[in-house]
Amino acid sequence: MQNLCGVKVMIDLLRDLCLINAVSGDEQDVRDYVTDKLKDVDCDIETDNLGNLIIFKKGRNKPKNKLMICAHMDEVGFIVNGINPDGFISLSSVGGISDSVCFGRQIRFKSGVPGIIGGKPTHQLEGDEKEKQPKLSTLFADIGASNKEEAQKFVSLGDPAYFTSDFIHFGSGLIKCKAIDDRLGCAVMLDLIMSDVDYDMHFVFTAGEEIGARGAGAAAYALKPDSALVLEATTACDIAGVDGEKQVCKLGFGTVVPFMDTGAVYDRELYKLAFETAAENNLKCQTKTQIAGGNDSRIIHKTAGGIRTICLAAPCRYLHSPSCVIKKSDLLEMRVLAEKMAYKMAVL
Repeated sequence: MQNLCGVKVMIDLLRDLCLINAVSGDEQDVRDYVTDKLKDVDCDIETDNLGNLIIFKKGRNKPKNKLMICAHMDEVGFIVNGINPDGFISLSSVGGISDSVCFGRQIRFKSGVPGIIGGKPTHQLEGDEKEKQPKLSTLFADIGASNKEEAQKFVSLGDPAYFTSDFIHFGSGLIKCKAIDDRLGCAVMLDLIMSDVDYDMHFVFTAGEEIGARGAGAAAYALKPDSALVLEATTACDIAGVDGEKQVCKLGFGTVVPFMDTGAVYDRELYKLAFETAAENNLKCQTKTQIAGGNDSRIIHKTAGGIRTICLAAPCRYLHSPSCVIKKSDLLEMRVLAEKMAYKMAVL
């Protein structure tokens, strides 16, 4: 494998991006970060009506095919849908969050005020409640307010809230934080834009992926590319008690290239090309062993008369939780493969 470039830069980009709070519909802080990073980079930047950040980077050569590379800015989180007389706050999820990762979690609201997601204590559970996972609809956020009027000084209906999480290194090259889905893809794409590229390329930091890939559809329709390369994080189940194909993919086994998920059947030629490109560059590469998950591809591939689409993803444990876990080597290899694959797609 070629020398992996900019290791510290990639890790720093990932850390900065993951620690930004940006649920679907509230991606402004990610847009601001990316725009600031590119202030001295020769590229064209615009924001569309759905909040997508669309960037054109001129390369050394003209491509044969118009290529769109994308990664989504938004993360899963919460939105305030009620405040009761005692000052406790009702929440709905923004994106797919399992009830199992909510109870007892620390969160932060748009105003900056922290809170804890709470519910009935164990000793007050009755009957079937003792055996069931409490649903988010039965939980509440506690910000320490003594009544509704006090809570309303800090929180309003419709305010977003986010998991609170530290960015830490642990174990053998592992990284943990919230929002690795898909700030990892954003970090890879941002590093590409800050580099010299061989071909003209369009990059899109998409909005609203976690609530139906809404931004990606609008961007793909506007750009009408010949092909699209989606950069993502995807669920790895290589954990205790899970064997064989149910592990889906594994940390440390390189970039994940799916042939199909719940939203798309990927272009067969591009699927094959990804594995060939990985082999040529001595990069690890794997596929998903179950049809699961989905991403911006679900909309992109059927937009504007049809767009040839492929996804490169890093395997990630505990997706859509405050403690997403990846292996650093997978991130760095995905960065290399994304660049090599983009160049091939530009002239395919």
